[in-house]
Amino acid sequence: MELDKLRIRELRVRGRVGVTAGERRLPQEVVMTVTMHADLARSCRSDALRDTVDYKAVKKAILAGCEAKSFKLIERMAQYVAELALSDSRVQRVDVKIEKPGALRFARSSEVEISREQNSGVRRRKGGDRHE
Repeated sequence: MELDKLRIRELRVRGRVGVTAGERRLPQEVVMTVTMHADLARSCRSDALRDTVDYKAVKKAILAGCEAKSFKLIERMAQYVAELALSDSRVQRVDVKIEKPGALRFARSSEVEISREQNSGVRRRKGGDRHE
C-alpha cells in the first residue's frame, strides 16, 4: 500500500551549521522540506486533528531543536529532523531536504536529501506528542 504524504515545504530555519567554529558562531538560514509518509485514511474520514500527524507540532519541534543545537554538517541536521518526524509512530517514512544558501561560491546553494524509515533504532512516541 502506498502511503499518503504530509509535506512542510521550504521551511526557513535559523541554525548554527558549518564545519568551522566561525561558521557556527552565528545562526545561518537553511531551507528545508520535510515529507512525512503516513496512512491518513482515518483523519480523512474523521476530520479530527487527533487522527493525523500534527504538522504544526512537527514544525515547532524542528524550529526549536535546530535553533538550540549546533551542527557541523547539514547531513547531521537532516538526520536530526528525520528523527523528530519519526518520533510520531504514524510517520512510517520521512524525506528531509536541506539547502544551505550561499555555502558555495558561484552556486545558489548546497543541498542534502535523506530518506529514513520507521525502525526499532528510533525512539517513538505512540501517536506523537502535541506541541503548542
